[in-house]
Amino acid sequence: MTEIAGQPGLRGTAAAVVHESYAFACMRCGHGWEQSYAIEHHTDAEGQEFVVYVAEGRVVPSPLSRPACVNCDGHVVRIMRAGQVSSVRSAAERHHHRVPQAGPVEAPPVPGQAAPEPHHWHLSDLLHPFQRRAAG
Repeated sequence: MTEIAGQPGLRGTAAAVVHESYAFACMRCGHGWEQSYAIEHHTDAEGQEFVVYVAEGRVVPSPLSRPACVNCDGHVVRIMRAGQVSSVRSAAERHHHRVPQAGPVEAPPVPGQAAPEPHHWHLSDLLHPFQRRAAG
């Protein structure tokens, strides 16, 4: 079958219409989206079969031929089965938690003990475990 998109006057002559949905993820910008298509199967005057892809009432190119990101127009797009993007989004929302802003952490004072002097770390302190011991 060949695909002919945008031919006028064909929308009402489909022999069969199949509905399919796909999930897409752009490998360039990370954007994810899903789209449903009505795939209309037609036969031309010479008996050749072709399909027309329709999304949101508009005839569009096949999403499988050269998909483009709707966010950045990039063409490195992964095509997946429908539901992949929405399931990842809903899982992210369920497990979304706020991460505290980075910075120094202070332990609460222990009753009956004097507050310890703050320790100033030096690079040599951090590298100490990795230094070789001198042979005696």
